[in-house]
Amino acid sequence: MGERILPASFYQRDPATVAREILGMTLVRILGSRKLTCRIAETEAYYGPEDPASRAHRHRRGRIVERLRGPPGVTLVYGIHRQWLLNIVAHPVPGWGAVLLRACEPLEGFSPGARLNGPGLLTRALHIDKSLDGVPVYSPESPLRVEGGDPPLHARVCRDHRIGVSKDVPEKLRFCIKDSKYVSRPCRDCVHFK
Repeated sequence: MGERILPASFYQRDPATVAREILGMTLVRILGSRKLTCRIAETEAYYGPEDPASRAHRHRRGRIVERLRGPPGVTLVYGIHRQWLLNIVAHPVPGWGAVLLRACEPLEGFSPGARLNGPGLLTRALHIDKSLDGVPVYSPESPLRVEGGDPPLHARVCRDHRIGVSKDVPEKLRFCIKDSKYVSRPCRDCVHFK
């Protein structure tokens, strides 16, 4: 497990690149004296107004839209279907975008049988809510940060269509570690990277 925090510059790239390359990295949550760590196993990339599945496509103003085009490397936490979703803003500057963290493999600090294989399960297990919106995940003082980890080989990364969106783009923007039992849903028509 890595201990070097990923720098802000890691997130200043295309959301799909960040979504793919953050797989295998370690998500760390500090709760007082307690530390929870998990390995990122599944992500989705989102863009700006041109992306029909993005919140920016339906809304032109508001906190979420402003965050999507704001500084990369900070969290975007918002509620949908009575659960919180954890995103990390990621895009070239200037630009729009974020990466949704969909699932993680529990590593340290969780009770046996903890489930982090879905966006709502992940935020519940890590005690993430709106109070963590706007937190820089590249800061050592942050209660939520991303550290280096064990990135999978390209041949172990799958790509599929995003889950639960009514309209999507042709490009497959969901990324997961091949054959991981920690993903929210196995890839059905998986395109592997070489």
